[in-house]
Amino acid sequence: MSLVLKYFVLAFSALLPVINPLGSALIFLGLVGGVPTNVFRDLARRVAIDTVLFLLTIELVGAAILTFFGISLPVVQLAGGFVLAGMGYGLLNDKDEGKAAKQTAADTSGDGALEGKVFYPLTFPVTAGPGCIVVMLTLSAHASQPRVVANVLAHVGIAVAVLALSLSVWVCYTYAPKITQKIPPQTAQGILRVIAFVLMCIGVQIAWNGLEGMIAALRK
Repeated sequence: MSLVLKYFVLAFSALLPVINPLGSALIFLGLVGGVPTNVFRDLARRVAIDTVLFLLTIELVGAAILTFFGISLPVVQLAGGFVLAGMGYGLLNDKDEGKAAKQTAADTSGDGALEGKVFYPLTFPVTAGPGCIVVMLTLSAHASQPRVVANVLAHVGIAVAVLALSLSVWVCYTYAPKITQKIPPQTAQGILRVIAFVLMCIGVQIAWNGLEGMIAALRK
């Protein structure tokens, strides 16, 4: 159970600033805010479900992808850790490149029924963008354990974190109009800065674990 909790905390902390439910809810509100309430809530529910399926698929096939390309675990940890640390550093310095990229992708999606946009662009890339793919591949590689039971428990912890984050996405998207009216922008920015620092530290730790693995392989 401690292993499940460990990887739940790791995955939740790493994915939270990348998904950024509150920030993404602002984009979601801007895209579909003019529809009736029942349609708005239905879209929020469907996006949350698609987010779970999308992230869990990446998490499950991540190990197979690494095996296919012949990429070792320490290399993924080192590269993925640097990417996570870079994301955290960018958010810590108040760079809104990620949100801008999501907004651009959403704006260029074209006209059409909202039901046809549940996966693209409302799920990808508005909710779970390319950064989530990098994070999930890194977490999947980092969770690989030599013992079968430990390996299963580690991936269960990641899956629970994905479910929790998707639930937060559903809540934020469903109540986006009310949430955006009650939370001051300064408070939201302060929370994001703290989470960004934690993300940067997690990235450095994962990169250090990968570097240690590479050094150990060289010694052998």
